[in-house]
This record gives sequence, structure tokens and C-alpha cells, in this order.
Amino acid sequence: MWLVTIYCSAESWRSDATTFNAIVAKYAAKPLSTKKMKDDERRIMEFQIEDVSDAEAFQDECMTLNGFTAQFESL
Repeated sequence: MWLVTIYCSAESWRSDATTFNAIVAKYAAKPLSTKKMKDDERRIMEFQIEDVSDAEAFQDECMTLNGFTAQFESL
């Protein structure tokens, strides 16, 4: 299993949330946590993905969205 962590700004979330949620559905990523920071409203989201290839592809596709960054690691 793999943990994929996604970071995005509030502005990026407002403009690309629908596209991001479609990516999540495409990879059947299981949401583990979502944090919205009080000061600047940026988001930190964690997802669990079973296959390493899917985790890497999910990370890469999320990073195509403006203002989104991602990383993954083994659980």
C-alpha cells in the first residue's frame, strides 16, 4: 500500500477541485485525511492507493494541475 500526499493552495483548489476529484475517482484513491489550514486555506490531503504504479501515476496526474504538488511513500 502507498500513501500519496497532495498539497494545494486555496486558489488552486477553487479553480481545479472538480478536475482533482475526477482524478481521485479515476484511481480509486481511498481518502485518509484532509486538512484545510486556517491561515491561508491551503489544503493537505492524504490518500491510500494499493498499487505502486497507480500511486505514481496519481501523483504525476495531480501535479499537472496548476498549484498542486504531491509525493508518495510506502505505508
